Amino acid sequence: MKVLTLRKRTILIALCIILCVAGVVIYFTAIRPTFQPKPQYTIVIDAGHGGRDGGAIGKETGITESQLNLDYALTLKDMCEEFGFDVVLTRSTMDGLYDENASNKKKSEMEKRKDIINNSNADIMISLHMNSFPLTSAEGAQVFYANGSGQGMTLAKDVQTSICKSFENARSYVTVGDYFVLNYSNIPSVLVECGFLSNPNEERLLQQKDYRENFCYSILAGIINYFEM
Repeated sequence: MKVLTLRKRTILIALCIILCVAGVVIYFTAIRPTFQPKPQYTIVIDAGHGGRDGGAIGKETGITESQLNLDYALTLKDMCEEFGFDVVLTRSTMDGLYDENASNKKKSEMEKRKDIINNSNADIMISLHMNSFPLTSAEGAQVFYANGSGQGMTLAKDVQTSICKSFENARSYVTVGDYFVLNYSNIPSVLVECGFLSNPNEERLLQQKDYRENFCYSILAGIINYFEM
């Protein structure tokens, strides 16, 4: 058996090290064009109503829309942040956004929402509401977007499609909505009517934690699809 001299062994070791280093450099050079860090997006989550404005009221339990809107907003916020999104809330308590001294508190509240949304530097806005209708048979979640907003319509379709996959009673279409927070938002925005408080069955479901979490997860899935992540 031929024994390598110390000089030859040193040369072979050096060559191995060089080849290994070269291989690592070539590998990372090859994957660099396709590797991108996870993008960071900011989302405004708007819990409708608040304070003196309770919104719709459940026919069976008396639950207020403003309370449920906040519950859903906080749940969606936690899910979005866990995924890596930055979140801005228009309200995080049951207090209203209006100036207590304002003669027109509704106008004061909507102007405050507009300022928060448009000063947020966010990428999209999701406004959460609960629906109501004289006929108790009316049911199903529905997503609205502002007239003329192409990106708003795309976001609405992504969210609605995701909701429909988990909730069979959800509306299968999106609709233009003439809402202040949509019309005066400078970013792609949608308004989600999560269900009908005037429908006894949906009123009960909307208050259940599992239902709320599944619904908010569906919204999150739609957001992820919108950003093509």
